[in-house]
Amino acid sequence: MATTTSDDAFVEFDRVQKSYDGENLVVKDLNLSLPKGEFLTMLGPSGSGKTTCLMMLAGFETATHGDIRLAGRPINNIPPHKRGIGMVFQNYALFPHMTVAENLSFPLEVRKMGKSEREAKITRALDMVQMGDFGGRRPAQLSGGQQQRIALARALVFEPELVLMDEPLGALDKQLRETLQFEITRLAHDLGITVVYVTHDQTEALTMSDRVAVFEDGRIQQLAPPDTLYEEPKNSFVAQFIGENNTLAGVVTEIKGDQCVVRLDGGGEIDANPVNVSKVGERTRVSIRPERVEFNKERLHPDAHLLKAEVLEFIYMGDVFRTRLRVAGNDDFVIKSRNAPDQVRLTPGQQIEIGWLPKDCRALDA
Repeated sequence: MATTTSDDAFVEFDRVQKSYDGENLVVKDLNLSLPKGEFLTMLGPSGSGKTTCLMMLAGFETATHGDIRLAGRPINNIPPHKRGIGMVFQNYALFPHMTVAENLSFPLEVRKMGKSEREAKITRALDMVQMGDFGGRRPAQLSGGQQQRIALARALVFEPELVLMDEPLGALDKQLRETLQFEITRLAHDLGITVVYVTHDQTEALTMSDRVAVFEDGRIQQLAPPDTLYEEPKNSFVAQFIGENNTLAGVVTEIKGDQCVVRLDGGGEIDANPVNVSKVGERTRVSIRPERVEFNKERLHPDAHLLKAEVLEFIYMGDVFRTRLRVAGNDDFVIKSRNAPDQVRLTPGQQIEIGWLPKDCRALDA
């Protein structure tokens, strides 16, 4: 999806900054635009600024500088309850003394909606999250997954155009989390709502989002669709944070068009794609994804770049084998290979040659 221009932006952060103490910025000059109907995930480690951005959009925090606009209208001075935004939190935030139906009725009553219209919307919202038979129960009578479905239904019941979700699946077990990831994504697309989703779970971000904004140190390090983010990281932080990644440190010795030559600290030279390097003599860390590396000679591409390696571990993981190697002085170099009938099985201590294509190797910042 292309970067949105201001003209078609539904949600817009314009040079937004946030400081809690007047000195240190937790969000630094944020410029971000979302079109209507996009599912955008803000991804990053704790303290990177992603949740603060969500809270400023919700109205629970105030921007120190810059403007936040919704459908072209500045909302900096509009209180949270008047922004018309649905919210889903990790801790569900359901009223324990109310039934499920009463919890869903609350945002409709605040909007002065009539009883029959309220009942119709509550029924529709509960059916959307497959909880139609639970209207009379209280939150304490529901499992964690059921409570999260009700929290989602409450965020959708008044049919907002924008829904914000802050680590909504963080407290759930893996299987339930994966089920709800699919359901939330389907609902968002079916209803055409815009979603801003915050998580530190990279798998969640990659599987659910139209685009992902990777945060670190109060800035967006890269904003891109999931496949671009994984295949074409712009810097070392993104490469390390998104998925499993191999890095080898070295120095650029030659730059020739769309390739450069890197002399590795641990010995040997490799060709790489010069993403974040511009001159000879520059320090770099080259990045190679584990599934892009091959050691089976029959499968090696003729143009593959070869390096010597020593097998340290060969682990069976069901659908894949995970091999840990010593490569150019790095003991944490990993290969993932699919479990296939022709897969070569390795043993610790074995000396092998590994290879990959230069286009799959990215020379990033040191």
